[in-house]
Amino acid sequence: MNPWGTLAQQSRREIQDLQNRKLHHFFNHYLYPFSPHYQKLFKENKIDPRQIKTAADLKSIPLSSKIDFFNAGDPSRVREFILQPDAEKIKNSWPKTKLLSLALQSAIKGKEFVQEKLAEEFRPVFLTFTTGTTNKPVSYVYSSYDIQNLNLYGARMLNLFEVKNSESIVNMFPFAPHLAFWQVVFGGLAAKTLILSTGGGKTVGTDGNIKILQRMQPSLIVGVPSYVYHVLRTAKEQGVKLSSIKKVVLGASKVTTAFKVRLAELLSEMGAYDARVFGTYGFTEARSAWAECPANNDDASGYHLYPDKEIFEVIDPKTGEVKGEGEDGELVYTSIDSRGSSVIRYRTGDFVEGGITWEPCPHCRRTVPRISSQITRLSDVKDLQLSKVKGTLVDLNHFSTVFSEFDQVEEWQIELRKKNDDPFEMDEMVVYISPRNGANPSMLSETISKRLLSTTEVAPNEVKFIPMPEMIKRLELETANKEKRIVDRRVHH
Repeated sequence: MNPWGTLAQQSRREIQDLQNRKLHHFFNHYLYPFSPHYQKLFKENKIDPRQIKTAADLKSIPLSSKIDFFNAGDPSRVREFILQPDAEKIKNSWPKTKLLSLALQSAIKGKEFVQEKLAEEFRPVFLTFTTGTTNKPVSYVYSSYDIQNLNLYGARMLNLFEVKNSESIVNMFPFAPHLAFWQVVFGGLAAKTLILSTGGGKTVGTDGNIKILQRMQPSLIVGVPSYVYHVLRTAKEQGVKLSSIKKVVLGASKVTTAFKVRLAELLSEMGAYDARVFGTYGFTEARSAWAECPANNDDASGYHLYPDKEIFEVIDPKTGEVKGEGEDGELVYTSIDSRGSSVIRYRTGDFVEGGITWEPCPHCRRTVPRISSQITRLSDVKDLQLSKVKGTLVDLNHFSTVFSEFDQVEEWQIELRKKNDDPFEMDEMVVYISPRNGANPSMLSETISKRLLSTTEVAPNEVKFIPMPEMIKRLELETANKEKRIVDRRVHH
């Protein structure tokens, strides 16, 4: 059965009408009455939730961001984003028909039944954290209602990947209280698909993951791009055949089409011909992830959204102005069907080239809106003072694009530092490379420098070639949740 029902085949008008109804209902019967943070925000800005009737009305609400969780240095601020109903709030905010239904259930099945039913909807039962790239990880709570949504999102993604419940999956995401790992786990349970979670490199190690792949012969593997590639590359070096793999799903990092092609070529060399590679996009604050549908590996379908569960906007990151369909800008997320921790008009910090489109997907023909696959973290844009006079803004994601196009580069790392370790000196960029066998170091170094300069307007001060074991340690491929691809050792004063 298709867990999307008829949603993914409806017209744009029908989907937007559904979104608007759910938005108005959620704001008036859940968010405003039960969220301490947003009730205060609405009152301070004289916003009447009854006037929020369509997605276009959202622009009257101030934007939220991660900084709101740390205002005044109060760590308890995160609790203000959790929906906190009580009997009085429910009585004053829920529709009469719903209150009558509760009263009827109480009369027939008892007060304890109704109390437990409400507890299942709102009581926090599960917790995940942001990855803490700002050194301030934030917790987000789920009620049983939110867990049901997490199951639904996972099942929808597996449906999008065209995975049958008779197939098996190996999950290489690291064991951690992070969305990526648990989205796979709950999605597999909801879709009734066999999943083995290895915990990545921290638990069974790379050799252990390879042995699991050999023994289980899965049709699909899931994980962080760099670690999945590391495992498959090591397996190839050991002469392992993995012809059972048909699909690879990658998350927690940006996935370029060049990387997809390279990974597919690697799998082909191990007997897995015509394997498809998919990118996914998700973030803790949404407690959700979205995915691409089957397309050629040198193409990207965009991330298919769940318009019955959320509304996305694209804004100018400097002015906050809402952009039009297909225009570049920062992604802003609004939940319209959540309990637990709930955020609206939440700035993701992710910049999307190509914005959002409502055109039917050219690959699967679903009519739900899609986010372009070209997403960049705004925090990945750094100011490199490569001279004492003028700095250069560099999008660190461009490094990934450049190196994924080099067949002779096996692994790489960028190190940013100050000349002579003097905090007042100019910046330096050192590129570490583990080349493939047969690569000419001098020619490769020159080519890399030229390509980086033309793509990022920054040439490296030095290109160093190091053996693979040293590179694996530098990247922390087998020990960290995410690889240390860009290392900034600069001390700023």
